[in-house]
Amino acid sequence: MTQALSRSDRVLFAAAVLLIGGAALTRYADINSVLAFVLSGLTIAVLASLVGRGVDQLGDRLGAGATGVLQSALGNLPELFVCIFALRAGLTKVVEAAVIGSILGNILLVLGLAFLVGGLRNGVQRFDGERARVIAAMMLLAVVAMLLPSLAFQLHTPAASHERALSVIAAIVLLVVFVCSVPASIRRTSEEAEADHAASGEGRWPMWLAIGVLAVTGVLAALVSDWFIHALEPAIESLHISQAFAGLVIVAIAGNAVENVVGIQLAARNQADYALSVILNSPLQIALVLAPALVLLSFVIGGATFLLVFPPLLVATVVASVLVVSIIIIDGESVWLEGAALCGFYGVVAASFWWG
Repeated sequence: MTQALSRSDRVLFAAAVLLIGGAALTRYADINSVLAFVLSGLTIAVLASLVGRGVDQLGDRLGAGATGVLQSALGNLPELFVCIFALRAGLTKVVEAAVIGSILGNILLVLGLAFLVGGLRNGVQRFDGERARVIAAMMLLAVVAMLLPSLAFQLHTPAASHERALSVIAAIVLLVVFVCSVPASIRRTSEEAEADHAASGEGRWPMWLAIGVLAVTGVLAALVSDWFIHALEPAIESLHISQAFAGLVIVAIAGNAVENVVGIQLAARNQADYALSVILNSPLQIALVLAPALVLLSFVIGGATFLLVFPPLLVATVVASVLVVSIIIIDGESVWLEGAALCGFYGVVAASFWWG
């Protein structure tokens, strides 16, 4: 097995073991809450990176579309667990900000870094424009549908007093749309099939190892997410940051470390189609799966109820961001300056939520 692992793989596994041990020590020995918060957050990020590494090993066997869907689904597991434990702890504002922050973090920060790094290293990068337009259109429609209960509430329409029922209806519709979108998302192009046939298999993990890593990291992510939320409230008080900023930036970045790392690496290797698919499938699945699932699960897990009713600034920011990204990718190519602009936009958004 060790022959199948590269040096970076072994370092990543060793880092995961050390961080899990440190996070467990700070959690159960009741050591400094800020240290426990930092260690558990880093552990979630490393576990998410392991998930990404496992899916990356399956990439040339699955194709860009299927890789993006699978990696986004498994990569969002840590954040799903974090949000579930946060709801059980009554941290509704953290969950609201984390859901929107995950969308913003991927389409602004991660996509921006991918365009920036890929553009500086490889020049103008081109990708499948048709697939990009489909993902962008689906993302825009999903985000608007997810935010309609918020608009109904803020505009005081007759549906405003029925936000619970409207949120459930929207959640069910979004989940159905996701199921319908999967076959088109995982369809392989002829070029991808030829590349898979030509692949030698050198440097690949055995299939059992890739699947085993995905299964074990999923279980560990659930455990560490509980530690993370246990340390979150005291850490917020100690660091004097708002719940909104913690959810929008810290939880979102830690929970989406797969896309943060893998998407940028793929862009640096000039695999623009894979990078775009991995990065944009994550916010799409957050809108189509994660947020609706949290709405339905919140009725059975105990704690706070989660509804698709978000503060006006979050609504305006995410709609504007999706529109901006759709315009940027519609031409099927990217340059480093577009990436720098997206990163700058994200910095302004994050700063605007520092105080709440």
